[in-house]
Amino acid sequence: MNLKLGYVILYVENLEKTKRFYENLLGLELRNEFGTYIEFNTGSTILSFNTREGGREVTSLPIPNGIRKEQTFELGFVTEDVEGVVDVLREEGVPILIEPVEKPWGQKVAYVEDPDGHYIEICSPIE
Repeated sequence: MNLKLGYVILYVENLEKTKRFYENLLGLELRNEFGTYIEFNTGSTILSFNTREGGREVTSLPIPNGIRKEQTFELGFVTEDVEGVVDVLREEGVPILIEPVEKPWGQKVAYVEDPDGHYIEICSPIE
């Protein structure tokens, strides 16, 4: 079996807020937009979003309404300027969950929250 991660889809309450966060604040390139579904280029994996209602219609999965706070995953974005990215996000009112800190293995890491409460890691490359 030869599998590779092609895309990740997160279900959100407000597609416009999500689009603004990922396109305007994080600077990701919008790849595709169709109805309640959007995709961003992130390198080799596509990051996608759909409204909760749209996701239920397309998949028939029991996707719950409302912002979920019991996160069990995070999205990690790598940059050479963790502090700079966090400063820009702070100025835009993005909740900063954990300020930039250097980990014992030498990586600088910070955590923010997107409009739906998803954990977003802003980190330096691991060298």
